[in-house]
Amino acid sequence: MMAGIMSYFGRRDTKQSAREAIVGLRQQLQMIEKKEDHLQKKIEQELKIAKANAVSNKPLATSALKRKRANETQLEQLRGQQLQLEMQVNTLESANLNAETMAAMKKAAEVLQQIHSGMSVAKVDETMAAITEQREVANEITELISNPAGMDPIGDDELLNELHELEDEVLSERLAGADHVPIHMPDGASRAAERPVAVTEDDEEAALRQLQAEMAM
Repeated sequence: MMAGIMSYFGRRDTKQSAREAIVGLRQQLQMIEKKEDHLQKKIEQELKIAKANAVSNKPLATSALKRKRANETQLEQLRGQQLQLEMQVNTLESANLNAETMAAMKKAAEVLQQIHSGMSVAKVDETMAAITEQREVANEITELISNPAGMDPIGDDELLNELHELEDEVLSERLAGADHVPIHMPDGASRAAERPVAVTEDDEEAALRQLQAEMAM
Protein backbone atom coordinates (compact mmCIF):
# COMPACT_ATOMS: atom_id res chain seq x y z
CA MET A 1 0.00 0.00 0.00
CA MET A 2 2.87 2.34 0.85
CA ALA A 3 4.39 1.67 -2.55
CA GLY A 4 1.07 2.56 -4.17
CA ILE A 5 0.91 5.83 -2.25
CA MET A 6 4.48 6.71 -3.22
CA SER A 7 3.74 5.80 -6.81
CA TYR A 8 0.64 8.00 -6.76
CA PHE A 9 2.53 10.99 -5.38
CA GLY A 10 5.35 10.30 -7.80
CA ARG A 11 2.98 10.53 -10.74
CA ARG A 12 1.46 13.66 -9.28
CA ASP A 13 4.92 15.27 -8.88
CA THR A 14 5.79 14.38 -12.47
CA LYS A 15 2.57 15.91 -13.73
CA GLN A 16 3.12 19.03 -11.64
CA SER A 17 6.72 19.29 -12.84
CA ALA A 18 5.60 19.06 -16.45
CA ARG A 19 3.08 21.85 -15.92
CA GLU A 20 5.64 24.05 -14.21
CA ALA A 21 8.11 23.45 -17.03
CA ILE A 22 5.51 24.37 -19.64
CA VAL A 23 4.61 27.54 -17.74
CA GLY A 24 8.29 28.49 -17.49
CA LEU A 25 8.84 27.93 -21.20
CA ARG A 26 5.83 30.06 -22.11
CA GLN A 27 7.05 32.86 -19.87
CA GLN A 28 10.43 32.72 -21.58
CA LEU A 29 8.70 32.86 -24.95
CA GLN A 30 6.88 36.00 -23.90
CA MET A 31 10.16 37.63 -22.89
CA ILE A 32 11.73 36.70 -26.22
CA GLU A 33 8.77 38.14 -28.12
CA LYS A 34 9.15 41.43 -26.23
CA LYS A 35 12.88 41.46 -26.96
CA GLU A 36 12.17 40.79 -30.65
CA ASP A 37 9.76 43.72 -30.80
CA HIS A 38 12.38 45.97 -29.19
CA LEU A 39 15.10 44.86 -31.62
CA GLN A 40 12.78 45.30 -34.59
CA LYS A 41 12.12 48.89 -33.56
CA LYS A 42 15.87 49.53 -33.14
CA ILE A 43 16.53 48.07 -36.60
CA GLU A 44 13.95 50.36 -38.16
CA GLN A 45 15.40 53.34 -36.26
CA GLU A 46 18.99 52.61 -37.37
CA LEU A 47 17.78 52.22 -40.94
CA LYS A 48 16.18 55.66 -40.83
CA ILE A 49 19.43 57.18 -39.49
CA ALA A 50 21.43 55.51 -42.24
CA LYS A 51 19.09 56.80 -44.94
CA ALA A 52 19.06 60.31 -43.51
CA ASN A 53 22.89 60.52 -43.43
CA ALA A 54 23.79 58.41 -46.46
CA VAL A 55 24.85 61.52 -48.43
CA SER A 56 25.62 64.20 -45.87
CA ASN A 57 27.33 62.13 -43.15
CA LYS A 58 28.57 58.79 -44.41
CA PRO A 59 30.48 57.78 -41.23
CA LEU A 60 27.30 58.22 -39.19
CA ALA A 61 25.30 56.31 -41.78
CA THR A 62 27.89 53.52 -41.75
CA SER A 63 27.75 53.24 -37.96
CA ALA A 64 23.96 53.08 -38.10
CA LEU A 65 24.13 50.26 -40.63
CA LYS A 66 26.58 48.33 -38.41
CA ARG A 67 24.25 48.65 -35.43
CA LYS A 68 21.37 47.62 -37.66
CA ARG A 69 23.20 44.45 -38.74
CA ALA A 70 24.13 43.62 -35.14
CA ASN A 71 20.52 43.97 -34.09
CA GLU A 72 19.42 41.81 -37.01
CA THR A 73 21.91 39.13 -35.98
CA GLN A 74 20.61 39.20 -32.43
CA LEU A 75 17.05 39.09 -33.73
CA GLU A 76 17.82 35.97 -35.76
CA GLN A 77 19.34 34.34 -32.69
CA LEU A 78 16.24 35.15 -30.65
CA ARG A 79 14.04 33.67 -33.34
CA GLY A 80 16.09 30.47 -33.24
CA GLN A 81 15.69 30.34 -29.46
CA GLN A 82 11.98 30.99 -29.83
CA LEU A 83 11.66 28.07 -32.24
CA GLN A 84 13.49 25.75 -29.83
CA LEU A 85 11.31 26.82 -26.91
CA GLU A 86 8.13 26.30 -28.90
CA MET A 87 9.29 22.80 -29.87
CA GLN A 88 10.00 22.02 -26.21
CA VAL A 89 6.56 23.25 -25.20
CA ASN A 90 4.91 21.08 -27.82
CA THR A 91 6.99 18.07 -26.78
CA LEU A 92 6.17 18.53 -23.09
CA GLU A 93 2.46 19.02 -23.78
CA SER A 94 2.39 15.91 -25.96
CA ALA A 95 4.30 13.86 -23.37
CA ASN A 96 2.04 15.12 -20.58
CA LEU A 97 -1.05 14.24 -22.62
CA ASN A 98 0.35 10.78 -23.33
CA ALA A 99 1.07 10.24 -19.64
CA GLU A 100 -2.44 11.30 -18.63
CA THR A 101 -3.94 9.10 -21.34
CA MET A 102 -1.94 6.09 -20.20
CA ALA A 103 -2.87 6.74 -16.57
CA ALA A 104 -6.57 6.90 -17.50
CA MET A 105 -6.30 3.71 -19.56
CA LYS A 106 -4.48 1.93 -16.74
CA LYS A 107 -7.13 2.97 -14.24
CA ALA A 108 -9.87 1.78 -16.58
CA ALA A 109 -8.07 -1.55 -17.01
CA GLU A 110 -7.85 -1.96 -13.23
CA VAL A 111 -11.57 -1.25 -12.85
CA LEU A 112 -12.40 -3.76 -15.59
CA GLN A 113 -10.22 -6.33 -13.88
CA GLN A 114 -12.07 -5.76 -10.62
CA ILE A 115 -15.43 -6.09 -12.37
CA HIS A 116 -14.43 -9.32 -14.09
CA SER A 117 -12.64 -10.77 -11.07
CA GLY A 118 -15.80 -12.61 -9.98
CA MET A 119 -16.81 -13.57 -13.50
CA SER A 120 -15.73 -16.23 -15.95
CA VAL A 121 -16.98 -17.73 -19.19
CA ALA A 122 -17.98 -20.93 -17.41
CA LYS A 123 -19.96 -19.01 -14.78
CA VAL A 124 -21.72 -16.95 -17.44
CA ASP A 125 -22.67 -20.11 -19.37
CA GLU A 126 -23.94 -21.70 -16.19
CA THR A 127 -26.02 -18.65 -15.34
CA MET A 128 -27.51 -18.44 -18.84
CA ALA A 129 -28.37 -22.16 -18.76
CA ALA A 130 -30.11 -21.69 -15.41
CA ILE A 131 -32.08 -18.73 -16.79
CA THR A 132 -33.18 -20.78 -19.82
CA GLU A 133 -34.21 -23.69 -17.62
CA GLN A 134 -36.27 -21.48 -15.32
CA ARG A 135 -37.93 -19.81 -18.30
CA GLU A 136 -39.01 -23.21 -19.62
CA VAL A 137 -40.35 -24.16 -16.19
CA ALA A 138 -42.32 -20.90 -16.05
CA ASN A 139 -43.81 -21.58 -19.50
CA GLU A 140 -44.88 -25.08 -18.46
CA ILE A 141 -46.48 -23.75 -15.28
CA THR A 142 -48.35 -21.09 -17.26
CA GLU A 143 -49.62 -23.69 -19.72
CA LEU A 144 -50.84 -25.96 -16.91
CA ILE A 145 -52.62 -23.11 -15.17
CA SER A 146 -54.25 -21.88 -18.38
CA ASN A 147 -55.76 -25.27 -19.40
CA PRO A 148 -58.93 -26.38 -17.49
CA ALA A 149 -58.55 -29.51 -15.40
CA GLY A 150 -59.53 -32.78 -17.10
CA MET A 151 -59.57 -31.34 -20.62
CA ASP A 152 -57.06 -32.38 -23.21
CA PRO A 153 -55.86 -29.75 -25.62
CA ILE A 154 -57.53 -29.94 -29.02
CA GLY A 155 -55.19 -31.06 -31.76
CA ASP A 156 -54.96 -29.64 -35.25
CA ASP A 157 -56.33 -32.85 -36.84
CA GLU A 158 -59.53 -32.67 -34.81
CA LEU A 159 -60.05 -29.05 -35.76
CA LEU A 160 -59.59 -29.87 -39.46
CA ASN A 161 -62.10 -32.75 -39.28
CA GLU A 162 -64.68 -30.54 -37.60
CA LEU A 163 -64.14 -27.85 -40.22
CA HIS A 164 -64.69 -30.37 -43.06
CA GLU A 165 -67.92 -31.58 -41.45
CA LEU A 166 -69.24 -28.04 -41.20
CA GLU A 167 -68.28 -27.41 -44.82
CA ASP A 168 -70.17 -30.54 -46.02
CA GLU A 169 -73.21 -29.55 -43.98
CA VAL A 170 -73.31 -26.05 -45.47
CA LEU A 171 -72.98 -27.38 -49.03
CA SER A 172 -75.76 -29.93 -48.46
CA GLU A 173 -78.10 -27.21 -47.17
CA ARG A 174 -77.37 -25.07 -50.21
CA LEU A 175 -78.08 -27.93 -52.63
CA ALA A 176 -81.33 -28.80 -50.86
CA GLY A 177 -82.51 -25.22 -51.04
CA ALA A 178 -81.71 -25.00 -54.75
CA ASP A 179 -84.45 -27.63 -55.62
CA HIS A 180 -87.25 -25.38 -54.28
CA VAL A 181 -86.19 -22.19 -55.93
CA PRO A 182 -88.85 -21.00 -58.47
CA ILE A 183 -87.72 -20.50 -62.02
CA HIS A 184 -88.22 -16.93 -63.15
CA MET A 185 -88.44 -16.31 -66.87
CA PRO A 186 -88.08 -12.93 -68.51
CA ASP A 187 -91.25 -11.17 -69.69
CA GLY A 188 -90.24 -11.43 -73.31
CA ALA A 189 -89.74 -15.17 -73.04
CA SER A 190 -93.18 -15.72 -71.43
CA ARG A 191 -94.95 -13.73 -74.13
CA ALA A 192 -93.08 -15.62 -76.81
CA ALA A 193 -94.24 -18.90 -75.28
CA GLU A 194 -97.86 -17.75 -75.21
CA ARG A 195 -98.01 -16.58 -78.83
CA PRO A 196 -98.06 -20.05 -80.50
CA VAL A 197 -101.05 -21.01 -78.34
CA ALA A 198 -102.99 -17.99 -79.55
CA VAL A 199 -102.13 -18.76 -83.15
CA THR A 200 -103.30 -22.36 -82.69
CA GLU A 201 -106.66 -21.24 -81.27
CA ASP A 202 -107.29 -18.87 -84.24
CA ASP A 203 -106.69 -21.66 -86.75
CA GLU A 204 -109.20 -23.94 -85.04
CA GLU A 205 -111.90 -21.25 -85.01
CA ALA A 206 -111.32 -20.56 -88.69
CA ALA A 207 -111.66 -24.25 -89.56
CA LEU A 208 -114.88 -24.48 -87.52
CA ARG A 209 -116.40 -21.52 -89.29
CA GLN A 210 -115.48 -22.97 -92.65
CA LEU A 211 -117.14 -26.29 -91.74
CA GLN A 212 -120.32 -24.53 -90.61
CA ALA A 213 -120.46 -22.60 -93.85
CA GLU A 214 -120.14 -25.73 -95.93
CA MET A 215 -122.95 -27.47 -94.00
CA ALA A 216 -125.22 -24.48 -94.48
CA MET A 217 -124.83 -24.72 -98.20
